Amino acid sequence: MSMEKSYAVFGLGRYGRAVAKELVANGAEVMAVDIDEDIVNDAIDEIPFCKCADVTDPEVIKRLGIANVDVVIITMGTNLEASVMATMLCKEIGVKTVIAKCATEMNYRILDKIGADKVVFPESESGIRLAKNLLSSGFIDIVELSKDVSMMEIEVRTEWVGKSLMELDLRKKYSINVVAIIKDENVTTNIEPTEPLDKSMRLIVIANTSKLSKLK
Repeated sequence: MSMEKSYAVFGLGRYGRAVAKELVANGAEVMAVDIDEDIVNDAIDEIPFCKCADVTDPEVIKRLGIANVDVVIITMGTNLEASVMATMLCKEIGVKTVIAKCATEMNYRILDKIGADKVVFPESESGIRLAKNLLSSGFIDIVELSKDVSMMEIEVRTEWVGKSLMELDLRKKYSINVVAIIKDENVTTNIEPTEPLDKSMRLIVIANTSKLSKLK
């Protein structure tokens, strides 16, 4: 899996801890931060780089070096004020991707308006699934169909452009099955195996979860 990006997780409740643990388990560089010292001490065995700090304080954000982090996941969904402040501070210092968990539709609109790059509802996107999406460079989305099988949407790679699915033989090379093609927001399941792929297409594929690393 791609480990080029670094991550920070603000808030170590159930959702935040699940995100951080999944990222760490896959070898990613993760900084986890929570204002509650007891929570930090409880999580440190599973998430080695844990800090007890107030991420709504601009000086703390600078001191932690958050400007050098690629992706910040803010999981303090029940504390809108803290989520808003942390999101704004991260965007102000230039964090490229800020993902914020929200509790209500109103919170969603507020976090989206102040600059969060993605806002998630924990009921519809689990922490583990979010972490897997973040780790899966080139995967637009992942849905677990079972413990062993996932369905995902992937972009057409540069080296695939101009070649057909028959030529590429993705099933043999990557252990994936293409079940649909998206082009111009139209989805077709009637796939022509000899049609050349182009960069504007996206592929819906089904794969064995253990084989996903072949696509990296």
